[in-house]
Parts: sequence; structure tokens; C-alpha cells
Amino acid sequence: MFHSFTLIAGPCVLENDEVNLEIAQALATWSETFGLPVIFKGSFDKANRTRFSSARGPGLIEGLQALARVKEQTGLRILTDIHETSQAGPAAEVVDVLQIPAFLSRQTDLLVAAGSSGNPVILKKGQWMCKEEVAGAVEKLRSSGASEVAVTERGTFFGYSNLVVDMRVFEEIGKAVTVPVIFDGTHSVQRPGIRDGSTGGDPEYIPTLVRAAVAAGCAGLYLETHPHPEDAPSDSSTMVPLNRMEDILKAVMSIRSALSPFGHQQQ
Repeated sequence: MFHSFTLIAGPCVLENDEVNLEIAQALATWSETFGLPVIFKGSFDKANRTRFSSARGPGLIEGLQALARVKEQTGLRILTDIHETSQAGPAAEVVDVLQIPAFLSRQTDLLVAAGSSGNPVILKKGQWMCKEEVAGAVEKLRSSGASEVAVTERGTFFGYSNLVVDMRVFEEIGKAVTVPVIFDGTHSVQRPGIRDGSTGGDPEYIPTLVRAAVAAGCAGLYLETHPHPEDAPSDSSTMVPLNRMEDILKAVMSIRSALSPFGHQQQ
């Protein structure tokens, strides 16, 4: 599934069918336009919200039903994250890819449950993890039966509320762990805690970081997007407006085309 450059995109948390499908249908169109494999992502539960009062999503049953409708109506492959071992089985019956959240990226029982599903698994690399820690988490997934494993990179904490992406990581982890490393372009601009104790961000830097990561040889992109980010119930400060996605993808494909004659990290 991750043998070629892939875009993983969608809302942070699932919403109603109108919003979910507006995003998914746009992604399906761009998949055709750019010849780009696309996986739709959406969370049925955001269990790690900063505030107790923050919206979490529709829950497991309604969320999986919504994801099934997206898949049926667009033909896109589907990804969702799990937070508890009991969610792995039901989610794996509906979605194509399971995701391990960054804050849970070393939780052995959760990794084993995801791997045991036999589905491909995306490991969201924690902001504190070095390549040796990533190798341990990947080994847990592979040993448990995951058919494929990929890792997302969002940077490393620089102080308490800033993330810095070292562009060497795509080659360093890719070679050390032998795993595709996908750039998480929207979570990389998060600023945890700066909005009255909630997560803020600097979305104006997303296009720049995306272009740099593609040039550095990332294996794909992970971008959260929404028709109206200001109205999104989660990660509103770091999502790409849906109407700006096409320009970002045009730049991405141009960079990949320019690099192709040099054989530079092309997936």
C-alpha cells in the first residue's frame, strides 16, 4: 500500500456525511488528476483532546458507519486511529489502514492489537522518539502480523510548545528501520497549549514544510483538510483549507517530477 508516494488526507475528526463526503470527493478527484494514491483519514474519537470539554467525535459505531459510507461512495481507501485494544478488531473490519496516535506510539498492547489485525498500520511517531525507539515500535507491529508498516514524522519538541522538523529524518529513519516515512505536514505546525491551554498552530508554514519534505525524499504526505477550518471541531488552527489543497498538490507533483531524473528518494 505504501510502495508508491501516497497522500493521506481528510478531516481531523469525522463530522456529518455532507462534510466528510465533500472532502473525500475532492480527494478522489485529485487522485485522478495527479495519478496520486489517496487514503481518506478521519477519527471516530479524539481521546487525547487537551480539554475535557473538547469535542471528541461520533464514537466507534457511528464513526465506522460514516467511514464505510465514504468508502462506498468514493472508492477511496480508508484510515482511522484506535486508542484502545478493543477497537482494533471492529475498525479493521471496515477500514484499510489502522493508525496508532503519537501519544500512544509505544503502547505495546495497542501495537500488538493493531498488528494482529493483519491490516497495514501507520505509526504516528511521537515527538520525543529517536530512531531506535521507532525501530522498537515497528518491530512490535511487524512481529504481531501487520501486513505493512509506515511511520509519520511531525518533528521533535523544541521547548514546550514548538516542533522542529529535521529533514534528515526521512532518510535516516527510512534506512535505519527500513520503513516508509510520511511527512505529517499539518501536525508539524502545531503549537500545543498556546490557545488558552489548547493546541494552536502556524498553518502558514504548511506549504513550505511540505515542499521541503518532498524534496528531502518523504514517502508520502499526511494532511488534514477541511472546507472551513475555522468551524472544525478539532485541530481548526492547523488544517489546510480544502480550496488550497490543489495548489499544494501541484507544487508537490512538480517537485517530484523535477527530482525524478536524479533518482532522488523517489518512492
